[in-house]
Amino acid sequence: MNFEHKIIFKALVGSQAYGTATPSSDQDYKGVYVQNRPDILTFNYVQQYEVSKDETYYEVRRFIELLRSANPTVLEMLYSPQDCILFQTPAFNPLLQHRDRFLTKRCQFTFANYAATQIKKAKGTDKLMNWESSRMERKDVLDFCYIYEDGKTIPLKPWLDEGGMKQEYCGLVALDHFRDGYALYYDSISSMTEDARMKHLIFDEPLGYRGIAGDDSNEVRLSSVPKGQEPVAIMTFNKDGYSVHCKDYGRYLEWKEKHNRARLVDVKNHNQKIDGKNMLHCRRLLDVAYEIATEHTINVRRPNADELLKIRRGEVDLQTLIHTAEDMIEKMGEVYAESNLPEDVDIEFCNDLIMEIRDRSQIHHMV
Repeated sequence: MNFEHKIIFKALVGSQAYGTATPSSDQDYKGVYVQNRPDILTFNYVQQYEVSKDETYYEVRRFIELLRSANPTVLEMLYSPQDCILFQTPAFNPLLQHRDRFLTKRCQFTFANYAATQIKKAKGTDKLMNWESSRMERKDVLDFCYIYEDGKTIPLKPWLDEGGMKQEYCGLVALDHFRDGYALYYDSISSMTEDARMKHLIFDEPLGYRGIAGDDSNEVRLSSVPKGQEPVAIMTFNKDGYSVHCKDYGRYLEWKEKHNRARLVDVKNHNQKIDGKNMLHCRRLLDVAYEIATEHTINVRRPNADELLKIRRGEVDLQTLIHTAEDMIEKMGEVYAESNLPEDVDIEFCNDLIMEIRDRSQIHHMV
């Protein structure tokens, strides 16, 4: 696909356009392109194209489809500040001329749902930056092993320490009809030094058990145990719990590698355990939703950018802001009910607009 020459619009979006960028903010770009007619009629049609995670383009049909569904991110593109528009051809003009027609009562739900998602992300108890340190530390197989004793389970590691035993001298034998249950044997001879064995006149050979788990093992080890040996305990391995921990820890490492460190520092500094960046977007989305209903426009460059940045830094009570936002979402229905916004965008209008833009794009590329 020869992509570049078909772009009809490209803009700088996100915090740079809102006026809420910080020194660590990314530069995100979005745009619109027009595919040629043979491609859109065949399997060569590509409705969306991502150059990178920071740069995305929509084929005009997909773009208008998203506009008609009142997608907040795409609607904002039509109202981009002039200094954020990096490229625009005449083929894009019909969209700008009719942009107000895409502001409908659907915006109540799309903006409110997006804002509610930001609240959930901001205060989520499972948010990675708020995970307790115990969940951020890499655990091993032994941390998920337990000894069954007197009707209760005891973590293996302290049980071994209390008994003066080491895991490498243990031997496990799987128990029938007992999922992840094992008889645990201990090779006390191997655990003794040669001098200690001589002192106590112990001449038996070590039993050579394999231990409970290796250093990098994700499973417990089984050992061959000679007949006549008596188990010292019954042990269980919480294999499912260990698997979940490994996945969680992998997610944490991935997040730690990719996460904006300045954002994490902000949360730690204000110590509210609520992500201010999510709440910034929540407040912004709700303000825009109300402006659509009352002013029939979208102010992408936010007039209250300084206030939004204070929210991001946690210089306001974020929990109170959550309550305010939830009240705004609840009352939004009344505001939209009183507005004279259309219920939806006429489908025939959209069809005509797509055809007009395709025609204009073809003329533009022929010139």
